[in-house]
Amino acid sequence: MNICIYGSASNDIDRIYIETVEQLGKTLAKRGHSLVFGGGANGLMGAAARGFYSEKAKITGVVPRFFNVDGILFENGELIRTDTMRERKQIMDDLADAFIATPGGIGTFEEFFEIYTLKQLGQSKKPLVVFDVNGYYKPLLAMLENGIKGNFMPAKSFGLFHYTDSIEDAVDYIENYDCSDFDINAVRNITKE
Repeated sequence: MNICIYGSASNDIDRIYIETVEQLGKTLAKRGHSLVFGGGANGLMGAAARGFYSEKAKITGVVPRFFNVDGILFENGELIRTDTMRERKQIMDDLADAFIATPGGIGTFEEFFEIYTLKQLGQSKKPLVVFDVNGYYKPLLAMLENGIKGNFMPAKSFGLFHYTDSIEDAVDYIENYDCSDFDINAVRNITKE
């Protein structure tokens, strides 16, 4: 499968994040998967790519043309260049069979929430994993729980993604994902008359 990994582009983060996401990439590659990602050489994007590269797996980076600065792109693999960030995300979505959000900033949040929204709208049935390293995503879960508590979103929307801090659990979830009985109306609490 083509696994799209979202994550930080910053190297100024604790090594635990970089080492863990590099191991995630290695594990996915060893199990026969390919990488689709934002094309960065740094941060968790670069870590994931290095993990896949170390196992000689296929890597596809998707980058907007304005990211034309030396040293920021992971150039060991295929690079698809786009005109806009929106086009970049669409191509990543089209190429991916599954998504993993690793720790990141605004761009990672935006990418995760776009796929999460598409799932809630019934426009995507692909597996989505929130891979928590070092408790990074606990505040995100608290925010979503607050939205559920206030009736801004249905409780069943938590079933649209898988939250884990385990590499093996993340990979197993993706490999065993079954959406054959996926009913978006149940998530939205809509009953058919």
